[in-house]
Amino acid sequence: MIRSILHRHLSRKPFYPILFVAAIAAILFNFIAPESLPSVAQMTVRIQLPLSTRGSEIVDAAGQPVLLRGVNWFGLETETNSPHGLWARDYKEMLGQIKGLGYNVIRLPYSVQGLRAAEVSGINFAIGSNQELQGKKPIEVMDAVIQEAGRQGLMVLLDSHRLNNQRIPELWYGDGFTEEDWISTWTMLAERYKNQPHVIGADLKNEPHGKASWGTGDRATDWRLAAERAGNAILRVNRNWLIVVEGVENNVPGQRLKHWMGGNLEGVKRFPVRLAVQNRVVYSPHEYGAGVFQQPWFSAIDFPRNLTTRWEQGFFYIVRQKIAPIFVGEFGGRQVDEKSKEGIWQRRFVDYLKRNQLGFAYWSWNPNSQDTGGILQDDWVAIDQPKQQLLNQLLPVQPMQTQAR
Repeated sequence: MIRSILHRHLSRKPFYPILFVAAIAAILFNFIAPESLPSVAQMTVRIQLPLSTRGSEIVDAAGQPVLLRGVNWFGLETETNSPHGLWARDYKEMLGQIKGLGYNVIRLPYSVQGLRAAEVSGINFAIGSNQELQGKKPIEVMDAVIQEAGRQGLMVLLDSHRLNNQRIPELWYGDGFTEEDWISTWTMLAERYKNQPHVIGADLKNEPHGKASWGTGDRATDWRLAAERAGNAILRVNRNWLIVVEGVENNVPGQRLKHWMGGNLEGVKRFPVRLAVQNRVVYSPHEYGAGVFQQPWFSAIDFPRNLTTRWEQGFFYIVRQKIAPIFVGEFGGRQVDEKSKEGIWQRRFVDYLKRNQLGFAYWSWNPNSQDTGGILQDDWVAIDQPKQQLLNQLLPVQPMQTQAR
């Protein structure tokens, strides 16, 4: 199972196709640039940043509920130390296409090792705005992507996806890095982006699993306690960030179900994350289908009726009991049909998100996620239309505009 799930985060080696001409971009990207938004102000829902929480909702600075609807654009956590696809596309055009489809947030994975590196690879600097990235360090490429995302009206959720740039660790330390390395990277980022309110928060650690526990009180493995230490350190630097906390896999006292890595939030009821700043915690399960791994619940005699019960017990009770908001940090798969187990699961889950008004970041924008594919096709330009048509059920007709107060 671990091998299959890790493949979800691996990528093919970059390649450099023939450059795209500007005319293609004009045809493909039908989006509203931020500077043009005032002309359609009456059609636009304005999000006043920063964000916080209120019961089971994420709200903006004006107290209006905000639904985060986004994509994962990975690569900064890999050996390229840069977002993938920039060997084929202008990074500004990529962001414009995401915005134009109606998404309002990007979950941006990184690795601690990558942000400390001196060089990037996998970028064709001859393509359009990519020339601006030449000579930049990985952290400076992140700066450029984040700045442009804000210019185009997209929010950014940073995701500590790996410690090294090769695999997802079980815990928040290991692979040659300490807890202090992990936390100090977070506080550095909180300071670096504290004046860019469209950077909305920290997804503290991707998919704790293996030895990771919740509510055990063991400082070496209790993820809930580690999330409190990191969250409080971040909020001392930037009290406006959301602190996004994923679940674990096992090792939760009294757990009733088997879970994906990072998907087990059963312990929140008895052992919630406690932070010094109120109204900042958002819980974030990950959910996948049989195309990632043939979990036993996909072969149960009551599939797919059993899915709703699983989601309720695994994470949705947190919303129902108004403990905190839920943001599904990852879900995705290749099949969206009505016959395969993965397609049935994915359709059911999209319907569940819609009915319960849950935020999400789809895995992934990238086509080079081996076992899920992406919203983009392998050419990094065309959209997987059946997949996007399914996701359109979760997207607004008119993209929302963000602005700081």
